Amino acid sequence: MYYKQGLRLGILGGGQLGRMLIQAAVNLDLEIFVLDPDTDAPCRYLAKEFQVGSLKNYDTVYHFGKQVDILTIEIENVNVAALEQLEKEGIKVFPQPHVIKLVQDKGLQKDFYKQHHLPTAPYYLLQHKDELAQYLAFLPAVQKLRKEGYDGRGVHKIVSEKDYPNAFEQPSVLEQMIAFEKELAVIVARNANGDMAAFPAVEMDFHPEKNLVEYLFSPANIKNDIESKAVNIAIQVAENLGIIGLLAVEMFLTKDGEVLINEVAPRPHNSGHHTIEANMVSQYEQHLRAILNMPLGDTAIKLPAVMVNLLGEPGFEGPVHYEGLETAMAIPGVNIHLYGKKKTKPFRKMGHITITDPDLEKAKEKAQIVKQTLKAIT
Repeated sequence: MYYKQGLRLGILGGGQLGRMLIQAAVNLDLEIFVLDPDTDAPCRYLAKEFQVGSLKNYDTVYHFGKQVDILTIEIENVNVAALEQLEKEGIKVFPQPHVIKLVQDKGLQKDFYKQHHLPTAPYYLLQHKDELAQYLAFLPAVQKLRKEGYDGRGVHKIVSEKDYPNAFEQPSVLEQMIAFEKELAVIVARNANGDMAAFPAVEMDFHPEKNLVEYLFSPANIKNDIESKAVNIAIQVAENLGIIGLLAVEMFLTKDGEVLINEVAPRPHNSGHHTIEANMVSQYEQHLRAILNMPLGDTAIKLPAVMVNLLGEPGFEGPVHYEGLETAMAIPGVNIHLYGKKKTKPFRKMGHITITDPDLEKAKEKAQIVKQTLKAIT
């Protein structure tokens, strides 16, 4: 166990994931240090020390890491070279730099799955969009930027040659478009002892235009054999990576019952927000347990849940105002999490709401009311 009184935990990234990680860390009496480029980041007033600086700059990340005992992330787009040097000098970096380096590049991810015989959609790696002409017979497909795509950005559907002009110029993955029935996610934790624990699979419903999770349902409405298959795949990915910390594995359930890996994230994830209220241990506490090499928590479901992302309303940009907050809070089982972002803009993640109920269908009904009631406007 790495835990000690007054342990200094550094977090690269001061967004909402870092904010919720701090909330869990308070219970373990950890001293939190945060680095983020945004002076108004959600973690700004919650950390013991908050430093404004680039997550991509070697010197900034290196010197920040030298003042902590354990360093973790809430975003993958960080300077890996600095993390590798810190690791060599004895700073514990979790997830490990080699894991972050692989996850930063969707091409390396896909090759990793192939090398380890993990199920994923067929793909090709492209250096430039001119290469698309070679793969006409492979269409329809999805083109994904190899680096720096997130929250639906860096993803482009290519159905026919007509879509070639708008394709990405940069190195990318051309992935076969999958006819899927559902999109699933499993979050698994692994500590330095090699102990592992997976949360039950959840089902995600994405916004049709922005490719952001709009609703999440826990538990997923899938058969037991599919649940076992999804959980086992997530565990295999974590084992093969040798990760220490949390790993979110997003998957497709195809119409013929296959489960294919889409992408992974080596950190707390949008698909695990509901665990704060709905599971015996939250994903945030579980991540801390894993990186501190402590016993992992019980991932069992306490209550069925629906998670709704609170996104900035279209047509509004500026200082945020929350409309319908009191009405939503009056609904039994509604748990509201606002991220502390000062300004809203269309489809920006401003918060989330978890609705718990012994009956998942009733939770879904409440979620619809909340979705229609609570708005992030100006």
